[in-house]
Amino acid sequence: MKENGAAGEKDFFTHMEKGVHTTSRMCNWLAILSVTVMMVLTVCDVVLRMFRRPITGTYEIVGLLGAAFVSFSLAYTSIEHGHIAVDFLIRRFRLPVQRGFEGVTSFVCAALFGMVTWQGFTYAAHIRQTGEVSLTLQVPLYPFVYGMAFGSGLLCIVLLFRFLQWVIKR
Repeated sequence: MKENGAAGEKDFFTHMEKGVHTTSRMCNWLAILSVTVMMVLTVCDVVLRMFRRPITGTYEIVGLLGAAFVSFSLAYTSIEHGHIAVDFLIRRFRLPVQRGFEGVTSFVCAALFGMVTWQGFTYAAHIRQTGEVSLTLQVPLYPFVYGMAFGSGLLCIVLLFRFLQWVIKR
């Protein structure tokens, strides 16, 4: 009976992890779309400036899309281990110690991004309530802050899964 329970828990864990990975991939496509729009908009603005017809609010739009790009790419980059790792000191330790550092780092980073997520949602709710908008185009800022909080939350979940895998492997 215990084996069925453990298998059910493992299936649930695997199912949840696949869901997080799928969501991370979809968010990464939003990040790709954001950076593509940033590039096209910047090129169009530069070309139109030669004809003295710049696109109004380009700087604002690029800034907002940059926030979306970074936020929505965080979790997938972490899953793919696409981040920069400075491990010249950690590599000097034995493998079990290195894995210990991985587990502790995953937990600490999950806690940090958990706080970023919480504060991000709190701040987004506040600026939504106050009606804060961008200076030039008057675009509401709260959807972008919610997006940043969501991206941070997704990274937090990825890091928690990594920590749980570390705990299970111990």
